Amino acid sequence: MKNFNPWHHVPIGNGQPEMVQAIIEIPKGSKAKYELDKETGMLRLDRVLFSSVNYPENYGFIPQTLGEDHDPLDILVLSQIDVQPLCILEAKVIGVMRMIDNDEADDKIIAVAKNDMSVNHINDVSELPKHFALELKNFFEDYKKLENKTVRVEEFQNAAMAKEIIQQAITDYQQEFKN
Repeated sequence: MKNFNPWHHVPIGNGQPEMVQAIIEIPKGSKAKYELDKETGMLRLDRVLFSSVNYPENYGFIPQTLGEDHDPLDILVLSQIDVQPLCILEAKVIGVMRMIDNDEADDKIIAVAKNDMSVNHINDVSELPKHFALELKNFFEDYKKLENKTVRVEEFQNAAMAKEIIQQAITDYQQEFKN
């Protein structure tokens, strides 16, 4: 019997690339770095963060996508709640944080939880407080420093660019796994 793997078996959603299903790996406020184990489909504790920071938002991936780093496309989902790991939620795409992790592109799609009235009115990252972008940038540039790894946040881009990245990641996934 083949293992159920949320990366391959959960649909991306009908409204993509504007609306996608997100599978949360790490709840907002966590100090644990969980990752989907590609072989088993289970969550694996990758590490406890080396520095004194916590994940600023719910963090996970978009199923049936393939990013430039050969992993499912990463997504940060804004919500007033800490979403439990392996929870599936509908997310409205509002932008992307362009990032380089150890000299490799590692974009982070930014979205809002569709069913959270406190954030679902937001349509683009430009509507977020400027300080929010600074906090995200600071977290991602700092959380690996004590591991002697370099992360560089290049820029935040709008929802249109994020949707292009998602479309490409869907195409790349289909070419890699469906052919």
